[in-house]
Amino acid sequence: MKFEVNRDIFSDAVSFVVKLLPPRPTQPILSGVLLEARDGELSLSSFDYETSSRTAVDASVETEGAVLVQGRLLAEIANRLPAAPVTIEREERGILVRCGRASFTLPTMPLEEFPTLPVVEGTKGVVAGPEFADAVSQVVVAASREDVAPMITGVHFTLSPNELGLVATDRYRVAVRSLEWNSNFAEGDDALVPARIIGEVGKAFAHADEVVITLVEKGEGQIIAFTAEGRTVTSTLLKGNFPAVRRLFPAETQHFAVMQASDVADAVRRMQLVLEREQALRFSFAQDGLTLDAIGAEKAAGSEEVGVQLTGDDIVVSLKPQFLLDGLGSVHSAFVRIAFTPTDNPNKPGPVLITGQTSLDEPAGDDSFRYLLQPNLLMR
Repeated sequence: MKFEVNRDIFSDAVSFVVKLLPPRPTQPILSGVLLEARDGELSLSSFDYETSSRTAVDASVETEGAVLVQGRLLAEIANRLPAAPVTIEREERGILVRCGRASFTLPTMPLEEFPTLPVVEGTKGVVAGPEFADAVSQVVVAASREDVAPMITGVHFTLSPNELGLVATDRYRVAVRSLEWNSNFAEGDDALVPARIIGEVGKAFAHADEVVITLVEKGEGQIIAFTAEGRTVTSTLLKGNFPAVRRLFPAETQHFAVMQASDVADAVRRMQLVLEREQALRFSFAQDGLTLDAIGAEKAAGSEEVGVQLTGDDIVVSLKPQFLLDGLGSVHSAFVRIAFTPTDNPNKPGPVLITGQTSLDEPAGDDSFRYLLQPNLLMR
């Protein structure tokens, strides 16, 4: 095997297939990247039985062949090569990587032990790449990072014929986003995708014109595939029933405050400075404005007022500042509406519902993205 490839294109391709490799693979072979050179093309792939990544780039192939090499080391080398064409050829000791005046020899791993990549065939839908990446970034922040309940460490996809829905929760907050797409899915189709995987997929395909999402039948289970611009990522699905958190969202809210999103976000960041990590921030909404009060350790304290337009009675809620910032950062609009849901106990405010608005006086905001956050008194 011998081929020559553009340095920047090669480095980008290796970084893509290495990105989702496990930091501590169960077998050394699963840390490898498969390089296959044939027909004027270099294909690169990785697979650890749960997640696969593959891509192909143009290359000047002198001798066809395939090798398996340690992925992360190859990525580190490719990222630091000088600005010159890269030549890779097979030798007795492994592969020789040459670029400008730099050269490296890397050992190879046995090809026959590398698992066969999944075949991507099945029910599929097509969505705009930037819109998909935006939706992923909005909901993935709400996914749980605790392995105690694996089903909520994922993003739940609802795959209907004309609408793609994404939902994530960590029990304290819920993020929901819906977007239009074209598909041959039926009502009721769904998939629970690990949040770590879908987060990287969203970043990788942010500039793609279209992303194809395919649900693949594999044995007694299913895997999901994301394909865009010659790149594909597949993932096994999480097991378990995702909680029915959509029902927590109120049908309507008559009690809400509208404010400049950047103003309240900046104020929250300033008040965070005096708070301990798990402390909550007190928000007092009144007709004459919003007051943020922070009481930290060793008598440290802070207070700030922000202009708001309140509809309904004055109300006080206590919220985790970082959770609120995550919601504000996901709104992606100049103004934010914070709505207050009623409860049977007047001393315990219900969850606050965060949505975006384009203006202060807009009668109803865009509800394609909704973020529901429990006040701190109700947190465990």
